[in-house]
Amino acid sequence: MNTGYLRQAWAWLARRAENVAAAMLVAMFAAFILQIVFRYVLGLPIGWTHEVSVVLWIWLVLWGAAFVLRDTEEIRFDLLYGGAGERARRVMVVAAGAALVALYLVSLPAVIDYVAFMKVQRTAYLKIRFDWLFSIYVVFAVAAILRYLWLGWRAILGTPPKAFDPTQAGSGV
Repeated sequence: MNTGYLRQAWAWLARRAENVAAAMLVAMFAAFILQIVFRYVLGLPIGWTHEVSVVLWIWLVLWGAAFVLRDTEEIRFDLLYGGAGERARRVMVVAAGAALVALYLVSLPAVIDYVAFMKVQRTAYLKIRFDWLFSIYVVFAVAAILRYLWLGWRAILGTPPKAFDPTQAGSGV
C-alpha cells in the first residue's frame, strides 16, 4: 500500500475539516453581526440569530476537537510530561489513551441513547430537533476513541511522542 497517497489523502481531509470549522466560525460571526444590526440599528430584536450562534458554537467546538485539534495541541500536565524521558512519555500516552478510550466506550451507549431520546424536543426558533443538534457529540466521541487508539498504538509500536519544548507557543509556559 502506498503510504504517500494515504498521507496526502489524510492531509487533504484535515484541510477540509479546517475549512468546515472556518465556515462555521464565519456563519456564527455573520449571525452575531446580524443580531446586533437588527436589535440596535433597526430596533427589531430577532431570536433566531442567537440560536444559530449557540448551535454553531457547540458544533464548532466539538468538530474542532474531533477533527482539527492536533495531539500536540491538547492540554497536558507539562510539569510531569515535560520532565519525562521518551519511554516514560510513551507509557503516559498509552495509559492516558487507554483510560480515555475506556471512558468514551463505556459512556458511548448512554450518549447514543440520550441523543436519540432528544428527538422529542426542538429549539425555540428554528425548530431544530435536539437529536440533530447533539449528534455532533457522538461524532466527537467516536473520533476521540479512534484518535486515542491511534496514539496509543503508535506509542506501543515505539513512535515516541514529541518531547516537551517550552519555546513553543502552546507549551503553557
